[in-house]
Amino acid sequence: MRTIGMSDYTVGEDCFDELHGALAEYGATKVAIIGGKRALAAALPGIEAALAGTDVEILETRVYGTNSTRANIAKVLNSPACQEVDVLIACGGGKALDTVKTAAIELKKIVFTVPTICSNCSAATAIAVVYNDDGSLEGYSYPNRPAHIFINPKIIAEAPAEYFWAGVGDALSKQPEVEYATSAGNLEHTADLGLALAHTCSEPLFTYGVKGLEDVRQNLSTEAVKQIALDIVVNTGYVSNLTNQNDYYYNSSVAHAFYNATCSIPRKGTYLHGEVVSLGVLVLFAYTDDTENLERYAAFNKEMGLPVTLEQVGLSESDIPALCEYAHTTNEWKQGNPEPFTDEKFAAAIKAADAYGHTL
Repeated sequence: MRTIGMSDYTVGEDCFDELHGALAEYGATKVAIIGGKRALAAALPGIEAALAGTDVEILETRVYGTNSTRANIAKVLNSPACQEVDVLIACGGGKALDTVKTAAIELKKIVFTVPTICSNCSAATAIAVVYNDDGSLEGYSYPNRPAHIFINPKIIAEAPAEYFWAGVGDALSKQPEVEYATSAGNLEHTADLGLALAHTCSEPLFTYGVKGLEDVRQNLSTEAVKQIALDIVVNTGYVSNLTNQNDYYYNSSVAHAFYNATCSIPRKGTYLHGEVVSLGVLVLFAYTDDTENLERYAAFNKEMGLPVTLEQVGLSESDIPALCEYAHTTNEWKQGNPEPFTDEKFAAAIKAADAYGHTL
């Protein structure tokens, strides 16, 4: 038996007008609002205004921390207010949302999400990333998918542009990773549906990405910003839920194996998830000998200011053996691919992508 649930979503600058009605569907009258400091400053006024004069009580507003670590998850778990409420409203980027989603597993709470940046698809997914205190990857948790997503393009447009930029980089991986992971065929219905939806993920990025980034840099809420936010949060999020089930995993492959391996390499500088993943996409195309897409995606990376070489993410060829070693520990290395990874092919793909990037 398989049951598939997908998040409801409301999009628009007036999206919080639907919040009370959405809570009423679950009989919810007590909520806690949890997120990053900047995210709460952006979203809380609209949420509070939407709930003013209703039967919904906000028991707590909490800054979660700065990363989705066990320590920050425990703070949510140990909050008396979070234990009492009907719904946890998570505001912020992926790390804030993943913290709340993971805590909600043990608390057995419904989660609503308010992505205040669109750096990834966490607002919609039934998977969460958990990091160690030093920033390295611990692994994944598998919460229920959020019940409802509230996407406010104005909030996203007024957030730091680097997160929008990195979100485009992360979303670039969804279509090619799922296409590669499922390329052996023999898919059952849910996975096949995920693959069909994955085919919708890349083109909006090519169509609206450059314009959307220009608009966000001017804090303008435009159609391009909305379309990119929907693609990153909804399209890729729905694909993630359809391609990640108990009996199969097609949700990511080479690009995220590359990213997750880089988390364990000491280096100077700070690099956003999607920033590094976008380079991993080039590694994927080199790995699969797909020269046409390597050139197309690399040209887009270059136009967007996303990385096309190892140096741009603080790495060098001398790091490749360690990247291969750390990649062995990732979900992507272990499952969900049509053929076993090999160190030799992975290393060659990293070198080839880097070499091509240097020609641009």
